Amino acid sequence: MAESRKVAVIGAGVAGLVTARELQRSGHKVTVFEKSNQLGGTWAYNPKIETDPLGLDPNREIIHSSLYKSLRTNLPRQLMSFSDYPFNNENGKLINFPGHEEVLKFLTEFAKDFGITELIRFNSEVVRVGRVEYEEDGWVVELKSDELSSEEKVFDSVVICNGHYTIPKVANIPGINNWPGKQMHSHNYRVPEPFKDQIVVVIGDGPSGLDISRDIATVAKQVHLSTRSSDTEVSKLDNSANLWNHSKIDRANESGEVIFLDGSSIHADIILHCTGYKYDFPFLETNGIVCVDDNRVGPLYKHVFPPKLSPCLSFVGIPYQTIIFLMFELQTKWIAQVLSGKVLLPSEEEMLTDVEDHNMHLEVAGIPKHHTHRLHPREMEYMDWLAAQVGMPPVGASLKEMYWSLYKFVGEVGFSSYRDLWDFYSINSDA
Repeated sequence: MAESRKVAVIGAGVAGLVTARELQRSGHKVTVFEKSNQLGGTWAYNPKIETDPLGLDPNREIIHSSLYKSLRTNLPRQLMSFSDYPFNNENGKLINFPGHEEVLKFLTEFAKDFGITELIRFNSEVVRVGRVEYEEDGWVVELKSDELSSEEKVFDSVVICNGHYTIPKVANIPGINNWPGKQMHSHNYRVPEPFKDQIVVVIGDGPSGLDISRDIATVAKQVHLSTRSSDTEVSKLDNSANLWNHSKIDRANESGEVIFLDGSSIHADIILHCTGYKYDFPFLETNGIVCVDDNRVGPLYKHVFPPKLSPCLSFVGIPYQTIIFLMFELQTKWIAQVLSGKVLLPSEEEMLTDVEDHNMHLEVAGIPKHHTHRLHPREMEYMDWLAAQVGMPPVGASLKEMYWSLYKFVGEVGFSSYRDLWDFYSINSDA
């Protein structure tokens, strides 16, 4: 007979919602704790920004979502569906990369259709998750509902789904402490209007950096996009009149100049860091068993279970560069079946050895520690492994083909225009 556990899920974003569904399907008693007053996590747009635009002040009020108003998805909707719940086009529109509003609507409907909304405790900030002293496997969750009151609840298991797009990483630029201009992180970017008539340097040429650069260029005097490469030549981007590509930043100085590695320089008003985020679990107390070291969360068996604390503590959504929504679903199916006793984990020693082998492979391959949870180029191998654990077939051939086709397409045309071109070719191939 399957075991039923009382499980706390931290966060009501994509990971938390699908986790709640799979746990409930397996007969577990689920409570989802959400700090804000709505579900959706990072897909819930918040026009507010933090008091510290770089996001470094520990005393600032933290805004969870990093959405900007014009954001569209990086993956087509077919790759943002669950196995039994497709993310369909609205009103028959052939738009493969929807805006964030449509994603939030999809998640809201998903939660409603599977009875998840009533499992969520909104406006309930988790301030501490720790082991119960008098119970071997129990976990206490301390909640803060407002400034004056808090409460504690005990659970058999905890699944952490708090996301990792909230705590900014910023670039380390020599001389930046004496540079007189303004700095901010993309976490606090919402709309382009504050950049009107400014000269802006954007650090980072990933999807967000390119998106935001193009957005700002509609109002800014000049936008200069600094890439990761040291040998990028100064050039116009997208044939734009006021948007340039540059190499990596070498230094900044007190005169207001930003100097690039190729020797070129710009007298800039604002530096905008589109430089990624840190994993952060400020509420989690494990006496050092689980820690974050240079963005490596660990030790985690298959990016999910801490060997010493499994199966009662688990994480959903740590890996990246994959078919994200489906990966969340497969991880949560695995967790639910492990907690039910239907699937057994290896021994603690075997799991720790697996983690050590994984980290050693990364080191030998020259992959930095901060990329520990990047799945590419073995993302499909990981997802097929998860599927096998829960008795599901491998990821469908059509999804794999679409994913790899998109990956190749982005490599050929670049991040700046791939969505528009993909939509164009999709519409014409369907015609």
